Amino acid sequence: MDVATVIGLLVGLLSLVVGFLLEGGELIALLKITAFLIVFGGTIGAVIVSFPGKVLAKVPFILKYAFQGKKERPDDTVIQLIHLANISRREGLLALEGEQDSFEKDPFMANGIQMVVDGVDSDAIDDILNRDIDLYEQKILSIGRIFEAAGGYAPTMGIIGTVMGLVHVLGSLENATELGPAIAVAFIATLYGVGSANVIYLPLYTKIKNNLAGELMIRQLKTEGILSIQYGENTMILKKKLYAFLSEDECRKVEQQLASNNGDGAASGAFQEAGQL
Repeated sequence: MDVATVIGLLVGLLSLVVGFLLEGGELIALLKITAFLIVFGGTIGAVIVSFPGKVLAKVPFILKYAFQGKKERPDDTVIQLIHLANISRREGLLALEGEQDSFEKDPFMANGIQMVVDGVDSDAIDDILNRDIDLYEQKILSIGRIFEAAGGYAPTMGIIGTVMGLVHVLGSLENATELGPAIAVAFIATLYGVGSANVIYLPLYTKIKNNLAGELMIRQLKTEGILSIQYGENTMILKKKLYAFLSEDECRKVEQQLASNNGDGAASGAFQEAGQL
């Protein structure tokens, strides 16, 4: 689990509550069941109307996706691709079939390497892998937009709840002593709507997009590496291509790992060039 996401949500929610209490408010004033039902029930209802059932059924999946840490590190992926490239140059492309077990839990890589072993044309491999990337992006975003939609509906539901509360207040003007507290209660709905949108729904959608961007970058990295392996490019050229996807620190980690594995010092030139990016 990505601890930063949990901490961010807690900090955001607690800051609102603590700030309210420091202003002299009482915690019980924030707990209004009617406002809660109007805002959160209305938002959920609007989201259900907006999306098909098969997308809504994947809410648990997309929540897990938002809170999960990084599945793969790009520097580890680069090391794996360099390892595969070295095998293919020493023993031929068919030897890669014996490495399938090392990425049996990575269908994207397995599919790409299998096409290389089967002798599929490089243009076809490029097209298939990039299409896979595009479709995967659309799939994740189509589910993640549930939170984007909720972030749009929630503030409006809050306003609706406030208006409903004010209608009730204006119907009881004969009791002037209760007008102030009643109006304050009415505005709790707006607080729920705007607060939930900007502390929960929209940040979660942004987190999903950021997680997806990192995952897509690794898939693009794999595509570049798989194509280079099929072309039979030497290790130095492969490293120069792959290091473009890494930060300077990640390039250094790859170099250290490769040096510890086989003492390959020839990579330093590729690192020095790529590290400037």
